[in-house]
Amino acid sequence: MAQQFDVVVVGGGPGGYVAAIRASQLGLKTACVEAKHLGGICLNWGCIPTKSLLRNAEIWETIQHADDYGIKFDNVSYDFEKIIGRSRGIADKMSKGVAFLFKKYNVTHIEAYGKLLGKGKVGTFDKDGNQQDEIQAKHIIMATGARPRAIPGIDFDGEKVISYFEAMSLKSVPENLIVLGAGAIGVEFAYFYNALGSNVTIVEMMPHILPIEDEDVSKELERSFRKKKITLKTKTKVEGLETTENGVKVRVSNDKGEETLEGNVALMSIGVQGNVENIGLEDLGVELEKGYIKTDEYYRTNVDGVYAIGDVIGPPWLAHVASAEGLTCVEAIAGEEPKPIDYGNIPGCTYCQPQVASVGMTEKKAKEAGYEVKVGKFPFTASGKAVAAGHAEGFVKMVFDAKYGELLGTHIIGAEATELIAEAALGRTFESTEREIIKTVHAHPTMSEALMEAAAVAYGESPNF
Repeated sequence: MAQQFDVVVVGGGPGGYVAAIRASQLGLKTACVEAKHLGGICLNWGCIPTKSLLRNAEIWETIQHADDYGIKFDNVSYDFEKIIGRSRGIADKMSKGVAFLFKKYNVTHIEAYGKLLGKGKVGTFDKDGNQQDEIQAKHIIMATGARPRAIPGIDFDGEKVISYFEAMSLKSVPENLIVLGAGAIGVEFAYFYNALGSNVTIVEMMPHILPIEDEDVSKELERSFRKKKITLKTKTKVEGLETTENGVKVRVSNDKGEETLEGNVALMSIGVQGNVENIGLEDLGVELEKGYIKTDEYYRTNVDGVYAIGDVIGPPWLAHVASAEGLTCVEAIAGEEPKPIDYGNIPGCTYCQPQVASVGMTEKKAKEAGYEVKVGKFPFTASGKAVAAGHAEGFVKMVFDAKYGELLGTHIIGAEATELIAEAALGRTFESTEREIIKTVHAHPTMSEALMEAAAVAYGESPNF
């Protein structure tokens, strides 16, 4: 007889494992079907191990400037194999942490690939496609994630044309690296390999790197990257790519004409596509939209009892979004009546140095939406803590509705930006105005004072800038 559950989650990434644990906490008998590593891409090949690599790069970069702090080193070097090993070790540790949580909260982990077999039925399969078992549940949550997307006509070979998977475990630092796409993933790896000595070229179709960020932030990061000798080719399209004996040749074009870039490795970072194939969606008639599973605000599909969360339902492709969707989905299943997620208040973070973080509307988007805005920008050069710490690069920019003073958006570039953004996200959750931000006493000296100061600048009240 098939095993019976209240909830079965297919996929153990940051959406799936969080959904499974929360469902069990709510008293629902729960199983999670995950064939590979618990924690999914995020814990094993994305969020966590990349932050380990980036921390290494940050430390190495700081050592190069040790003399600025009155510290001297002789014959300093790095061990690239150990850097990669540290990253992989951290990923393994975090994955084991999820396994521990499953035991703590009585979630059944089924090590297999899951596929919808019919209403209320999930088949479990081995890596060769052989069915192992069938399990049944009233509620089935598809959390199968996404995978790197390739430029049409250009395939990954895993050695010279790579995705972020291979970028995290290269055998050596490439002398010349070409990064195709300047979103968060491309920018982070560009920073990492540049810090360790690669000659890095970034190719981006849009006018600026990190094109979804506020334009002022993107321009500031471009200035910083150029100082690091990273070559930026924006408004540039990839026309073709060929592998050679020693690496790759990438044909690109822009308003200056066409040229060929040569490198040892090309990293393709142009986005992801949902893992919607071979999981039984077609047989049940689950509706797709633009290659992703279509859901409502509680992540119900058009098929009763089938839900979907995370990257497989489309952008924003962020681990914290997947987790929030998983919580909302299972709480609705349990009758908790959760509030739907406000996708206009999702923080986005890029962990290069200087870091970039934002939440809410850019200045341009706010104006396009019809707002009359007040904008305050406070540079970290005016922050005592930032200057003392040697991190005076960047700024905080805040966008307010001029009529009511509501905080519409916050955009930060600088050290610890990804930590500082939480205050702005919380402020937007509670519909804070400039008065509340300005009059909230911030500790001195801290980097977080810059948010208060940016709000004060917008209203001509800052005593420090």
